[in-house]
Amino acid sequence: MTASPSNVRLQRAYDEPTPDDGHRVLVDRVWPRGRTKEQLRLDAWARDLGPSTQLRKWFGHDPARWAEFQARYRAELADPDRAQALDALAERARRGPVTLVFGARDSEHNQAVVIADELERRLGAAGGSPTPGLGPSHD
Repeated sequence: MTASPSNVRLQRAYDEPTPDDGHRVLVDRVWPRGRTKEQLRLDAWARDLGPSTQLRKWFGHDPARWAEFQARYRAELADPDRAQALDALAERARRGPVTLVFGARDSEHNQAVVIADELERRLGAAGGSPTPGLGPSHD
């Protein structure tokens, strides 16, 4: 598990939960193969935050497609419903640890990394409050 200076953490679904995980959220659209609810000890399953099936299949966890995946996925996360879900997670992270649980083998090239970055952006927003629709700036 990796942790940043903030309360947002990442953990593979195949690693054992720890007492300091705080609020555990599965951020995959599909359930991790071979894992039970009891093993994952989740507080929530934010399946709608996972990348679309089309994007997930196109990416195929190919590191060569990582930059393009991030751009496409951030565009999906800009959808108002998804942005609202990200804002709610950021607000929870202001109050305590939030662990984003993911099933991918590659811990550096997956949707949880992008979601964590989006949460960090919200947590770092001026005034300390979530900014609806905040995404990468291309100004």
